[in-house]
Amino acid sequence: MLSRTADNLFWIARYMERAETAARLLEVGSRIALLPSAAGYRNEWDSLLQASGNADAFAAKYGDPVQRNIESFLFFDRDNPSSVASCITTARENGRIVRTALTTQVWDALNTAFQELRQLERTPRSELELSRLTEWTMRHAAMVRGAIEATLLRNDGWDFLNIGYSLERGDNTARLMDVKYYVLLPRVDFVGSGLDNYQWSTLLRAMSAHRAFHWAYGGEVTAAKIAHFLILNPQCPRSLITCVEGLSAHLDRLAHLYGTTTDAQAQARSMLVALRETREDDIFDEGLHDFLSRFIREMAGLGSLIHETYLSGDMR
Repeated sequence: MLSRTADNLFWIARYMERAETAARLLEVGSRIALLPSAAGYRNEWDSLLQASGNADAFAAKYGDPVQRNIESFLFFDRDNPSSVASCITTARENGRIVRTALTTQVWDALNTAFQELRQLERTPRSELELSRLTEWTMRHAAMVRGAIEATLLRNDGWDFLNIGYSLERGDNTARLMDVKYYVLLPRVDFVGSGLDNYQWSTLLRAMSAHRAFHWAYGGEVTAAKIAHFLILNPQCPRSLITCVEGLSAHLDRLAHLYGTTTDAQAQARSMLVALRETREDDIFDEGLHDFLSRFIREMAGLGSLIHETYLSGDMR
């Protein structure tokens, strides 16, 4: 496969997952905003920008983090390359370039999302509720992913799509968890309180993981349980360890197909071993924010290795 084709497939997956994450960030913010604002460590909408890494870009264009502006920035703003509109448009363009590498069903799912997005952009903003926008995004992201899994040949193109999904999802799960860090209550006695646990429950609901969490653990929602579920539990489809397992498996498939081992493959295996040896206490001893920040950096480094190995030059 040509590296430029692999690159387009890789980024189709990353951009669709990124669009879904932008929608989930907005849902987290809207749910947490229902709580009394005085109780939080900082503005819950500002927390979305901080966790997404877009705070500086937003401030340069909009100034103060006002809810309506953040909604526009994360959903419609074409100047924001990580907005839902930008991501779906770019994913569709990547799909158009490699149309012959996609099935009709995958292309139709991408193109339908793009055409409906254009209709949304023409609709007066006052007529669009935030919940409608977030549900629309998650539905179309699921349709694209479902078409990929149901119809594509399990060849190297399928591997590059899944590498893109796993890399982006791992990064985004860490960022969604980090939203909780940015709204942590300032006094130690609030940790473990009903309000603290409500914030964790809100995060689970925004990640469509609330019911799965209770199936796995039951009882009260606590920070320790959620850390295990979203970081260390391989049964959770969005957990960090599940994402790294996916990366390692698909990189191993590519190494077998191309008959060579790579630094990217070794790095993914190293990250997987480290996560399998990590306990909840280790995470909180390091600090949840520090642990998540380190993981995000490691995923970025792995992404760079994948690009250097497979996506930066012609590959057969």
